[in-house]
Amino acid sequence: MSVSVVSENQFMNQSEYDLTVTLTAQFPQREPSAQRSDIVSDNTRTVTFQQGVMLLIPNLIKKKRDGEQLSDEDIRAFIQAVTKKTIEECQTGAMLMAIWQKGMVATETKTLTGEMMSSGEVMSWPDEWAGLVVDKHSTGGVGDKVSLVLAPALAACGLKVPMISGRGLAHTGGTLDKLESIPGFDIHQSPEQILQILTSVGCCIVGQSETLVPADRVLYSVRDATATVDSLPLITASIMSKKGAESLSALVLDVKFGRAALYKDLDSAKELAQWLMETGNSLGIPTGAVFSSMDGTIGRCVGNSLEVIEALQTLKGNGAEDLMELVTTLGAMLLTITGLASDLSGGRKLISDAVASGAALSKFQAMMEAQGVTAETARVLCSPRTDYYSILQKSAHQIELHTPEDGLVLEVDGFVLAEVLQKLGAGRSKVGEAVKHSVGAELLVSLGQRVRKGVPWLRLHYEDVAPTLDQINRLQKTLMLGTSENFTTQQNHTLVRELLLPN
Repeated sequence: MSVSVVSENQFMNQSEYDLTVTLTAQFPQREPSAQRSDIVSDNTRTVTFQQGVMLLIPNLIKKKRDGEQLSDEDIRAFIQAVTKKTIEECQTGAMLMAIWQKGMVATETKTLTGEMMSSGEVMSWPDEWAGLVVDKHSTGGVGDKVSLVLAPALAACGLKVPMISGRGLAHTGGTLDKLESIPGFDIHQSPEQILQILTSVGCCIVGQSETLVPADRVLYSVRDATATVDSLPLITASIMSKKGAESLSALVLDVKFGRAALYKDLDSAKELAQWLMETGNSLGIPTGAVFSSMDGTIGRCVGNSLEVIEALQTLKGNGAEDLMELVTTLGAMLLTITGLASDLSGGRKLISDAVASGAALSKFQAMMEAQGVTAETARVLCSPRTDYYSILQKSAHQIELHTPEDGLVLEVDGFVLAEVLQKLGAGRSKVGEAVKHSVGAELLVSLGQRVRKGVPWLRLHYEDVAPTLDQINRLQKTLMLGTSENFTTQQNHTLVRELLLPN
C-alpha cells in the first residue's frame, strides 16, 4: 500500500491554511465480487479528513518557542483551530506559554486581536449612529461601580453604549455580579436585543454572548489553567478583540495601579495602556486612557448589593467625590473623542449635568426595565427616598469595627479588605463559583477625617460564614491613622493621575 500525504512545507505554503489532508492508498486488485462500494474503479480509495492541524500546530508552537515572529497566516491558522476545536488543549496551552515566554511584536498582537475578533459575530449599527457608539474598559478595582453610573450618563448625553462587562475574580469585583443582585436583571442579551435596547434606551450592560469572540472564551480558560494570564499580548488581544467586535467609535480605558490593582506602579500601567491603545487605534477604534490610583476603595461601599445602592445614590446626586471624579473624567474623554464636547472641561460638565438633572437616573431605570427588571422594582429603586432592602437582599448579620485610637484617617488598604470579603463570599476564587450578593462592607469614615478612639469606621455585612478573629484583625490593620503632618500630601484626595488621548 502506498500513501501520499501533503507535507508540512506544502501546508506552510497553502493559502488560508486549508487543513484538509488527502490520503490516497493503492489496494491490490480484487475480484469484482470482493470489491466494496468505497473503492473507486481505478482501485484507489480516497479518504479525506481534518487532521492537517496535527501537522501544522506543532510547527507553529516550535516557531514561537524559538522566538520567531508568527505570520498573519500562522496566527489565523491557530485561532481557526481554537475556534473550530481542531486543536488539542495541550497544544493551545503550549502556544500560550510560548507567547508568554517570547512575547509578540505589535503586528503579531494586532493580527491576533483581529483574528480573535473575527472568530465570531461582529456587531453592526445603524448608519445614523456613526461616531456615537462608545464603551469603557477598567482593568479592575475594589468598589468599582463606575460603569453603573457612567453608562446611563453617557446615554443621557446622546451616546450609544453597548457595554460588555465581566464577572469578578479573586479580589476584584465584577459589574455583572453587581447588576445580578437586582431581582430580574438579565445580563444575557442577544445582538438583536442589544440593538433594540440601544435604540430605545441608549445603553445596556451585558455579558459576553456565545457568538461574540468565541476564541477568547477558549483561550481565557486555558490561560487561567496555564499561568499565562499576565502576558501583555494575550491581555491586549483578549480585551481589544471584544471591544473590536462591538464596532466602537471610541473607547476609554480606566487603567488602575496601586496595591489593590493588577499593576502596582504607574510605569507598568502605562506599558499596558500603550499596548491597548496602539492595538485599538490600529483597528480603527480611537482609544484613550485614564490612569487612576487603586490603593483603597472607589467610593465607600464594597460588595455587590451595597455597590448597587451606592451607584443609585450617586445617580440621585449623592455620590462620593472620588467616584464622581472617575465618572466625569472617563465620560468627558469619550464625549471629547466623539466630538460631542469641545474639550475635557466641557465634557465633565455635560456628565455632571446629566447626573444632577436626573437624566442619567432615568436612563438607568429604563435600562433595568429593558433588561428584565419589573417596572415597579425599577421605580422603587430609583425613587428619591426608598428602602433599598425592600428590593435588594440584606445580609443576615452586620458588625461594626471601631477605631483603635485618635487620629486622622490616612488610608484604608483596599486589597486586604477585598481579600477578606472574597473569603466571606462576596467574590470568587475560580470561574463559575457563585457569589453572595449581600456580603460586603461600608466605610463609615472618609480620608482626612479626624476620628476619636472607639468610633465605628467599618460596617461588615456577612451571611452564614462569620469572619474569623484573624480576618477581623486583618481588617483592623487596613485602617491607617496618623497626624495632620502625615496628611499634608494627601489633602486633595483624587484618584486620576494622568490622561492619554488617542493619537
